[in-house]
Amino acid sequence: MIPQSFIQDLLNRVDIVEVIDRHVKLKRAGANFSACCPFHNEKTPSFTVSQTKQFYHCFGCGAHGTAVGFLMEYNGMGFIDAVRELAQSVGMAVPEEPRSAEARQKASEDLGLHAVLSQASQYYRGCLRDSPIAIDYLKRRGLSGEIAKQFGIGYAPDGWQNLAQVFTDYQQKSLLSAGLVKQNDEGRRYDVFRDRIMFPIVDVRGNIIGFGGRVLDKGEPKYLNSPETPVFEKGRELYGLFQARRAIRDAGRVLVVEGYMDVVALAQSGVGYAVATLGTATTPVHVQRLLRQSDEVVFCFDGDTAGKRAAWRALENSLAQLVDGKQLRFLFLPDGEDPDSYVRQHGRESFEGLLQKAMPLSQFLIEGLLAGNDRQTPEGRARILQRAKPLLRQIVAPVMALLIRKEVAEIAGLSPAELEQHADVPPPVTMSPAPVRRQAPVTPSALRTALELLVLDVRLASVILPADWPALDNLAGSERDIVAVLRRMWEASGSGAPAMRWGELFRGDEHETLVRDAEAAALRWQDRGLDSDALMSEFRGAWRQALDGSRRVRIRALLDKSRLSGLSEAEQIEYRLLQQALSAPFEK
Repeated sequence: MIPQSFIQDLLNRVDIVEVIDRHVKLKRAGANFSACCPFHNEKTPSFTVSQTKQFYHCFGCGAHGTAVGFLMEYNGMGFIDAVRELAQSVGMAVPEEPRSAEARQKASEDLGLHAVLSQASQYYRGCLRDSPIAIDYLKRRGLSGEIAKQFGIGYAPDGWQNLAQVFTDYQQKSLLSAGLVKQNDEGRRYDVFRDRIMFPIVDVRGNIIGFGGRVLDKGEPKYLNSPETPVFEKGRELYGLFQARRAIRDAGRVLVVEGYMDVVALAQSGVGYAVATLGTATTPVHVQRLLRQSDEVVFCFDGDTAGKRAAWRALENSLAQLVDGKQLRFLFLPDGEDPDSYVRQHGRESFEGLLQKAMPLSQFLIEGLLAGNDRQTPEGRARILQRAKPLLRQIVAPVMALLIRKEVAEIAGLSPAELEQHADVPPPVTMSPAPVRRQAPVTPSALRTALELLVLDVRLASVILPADWPALDNLAGSERDIVAVLRRMWEASGSGAPAMRWGELFRGDEHETLVRDAEAAALRWQDRGLDSDALMSEFRGAWRQALDGSRRVRIRALLDKSRLSGLSEAEQIEYRLLQQALSAPFEK
């Protein structure tokens, strides 16, 4: 794990406004900055970035986080990758836990593979510029030099050992590990890609991790992909995702096609939100990544039998990843058409018109179950149920699972309960309402105010004394959650850091949502323009009110006991001390 102290130091050196402004143009709005939210469609800006507190919050969709969180959501990056990118931008080295010699060796090799692949890509791009035949081919396919540059398209010339001109040591291990060369039984090496248009495959950080090569005219295989390597796994990566991220957000959808040329041709025509799988069926990991990018995913396949089979595999691998509120749809092009040919012949508007008619996953699922089965006969309905059973088991999205099961039950002439019993399908997971927690009067608003103010200014923690925490032990329910957060923040405030980025301190914690909501509320306190003395006064008052509220809870409990069985000597002393504390002035 990356130490929390490093993350706090990093976020104190990074300016979140600069980070976000590189992706979303911000405008100053009072003490903060604003823009239309990049995570949902809106016309009036509700996306706010606080430069003083270094977090963003959207009052429309609730998106919230630090610079790390923004890179994760906006670029679809993992936590570690986002931290590394930010650290690199300010010249910091990310510390890591001690690793084995084997792990260090692998990390070093991975860095070497990225460098080798990048050098090969530069070579291929240079060869494209010097190859009239390859340039003519791309022009005939309707591609411009600008789009070729955007996707880093190159050309691998014919010949068995062209890369020997690029790498002084053609025998180095990294060329073999990167999938750029192969070695025959006699130990002789040769280039994997020859006389092919080269499409670099890029990960979310912009690193080249492999290639797809297409023959210029006739030849087999039509597409040749890099083999799996330590940095390239086909079942995880998507071609064009790095280039399509902004267009996906603008369109509110991501389109999944089957070929590299489809992605590039669509981008050339203005449909920049397309990605492609890499010579493999759509995997559950692909679907997870796609749903992180957008609430709508459209799979586009040829309308022939092979296209229908590929679409069904995509459906099967998507069921366990479904999320209520997000939708997956399927588009089948007319016979003989692929996205490349269709968009070049009919244009962007016609193609996007087809997208509007794409079939929802639920409809495709039901039609697939009905295909070849007569629902009018018991035998046909039994076959439908038999085929539906393994599919229904995979759907964990509660609402989607319930609705699809109801539809299947209706087709089979069964009740939902009978479906669960006879098709051996367990009931879908239901979302139980959170239990109602008993709250003491007055205290919740005071504690919440204290939390919001402490989020705004960590120096307010100096008001709190160690002896205050036992005084809050009488609180219950949601109030105890707030106390737990406040205590952790108070303890963290003693680290000496000039500022704390609470969102990262509580990332993945059970109280993460509570802290996020408090940070959003802190923006409203900030808009009031209170100076440090006024903030201190507000915090003192809220903290005293919280302490007194907890004391009153205990006093009432002691009074109730005294009426029933009387108080012990110790309890009588406690009662008098609590009364004294309530009447004592609050000076710190």
